Amino acid sequence: MDDTPATNALPFTSVAKTGSIPAGEGRTFEVNGRLVAVFFDGTAYHAMDDLCPHMGASLGSGPFVDGVVTCPWHAWRFRACDGAWCDNEKLRVDVFPVRVEGDSICVQVPPSKQVELPATRS
Repeated sequence: MDDTPATNALPFTSVAKTGSIPAGEGRTFEVNGRLVAVFFDGTAYHAMDDLCPHMGASLGSGPFVDGVVTCPWHAWRFRACDGAWCDNEKLRVDVFPVRVEGDSICVQVPPSKQVELPATRS
């Protein structure tokens, strides 16, 4: 059974004011226990998982050009539209809905999944 809440049932969370993220840049925010990178392309905002799956660098601090963010550590590139790694579309980071409400940038992010580690033997 899938216990993930329906996306449309999740609230949007305000993370920043419009104009606070310059075009071509991103910022990182903690939402529902997750780090989320929010980027501005000059006309629209985009949100994705902040952590690069390669080595865990913050994607929010990478350059954002033509809808693609480049990881600042090892130049892995991810598309903001679907989170796909530009070199192999099978690898993706999560992307999240964004909307502007008044002067607030709001993102819809499901809570982080709790990982249960196996018991260790003494």
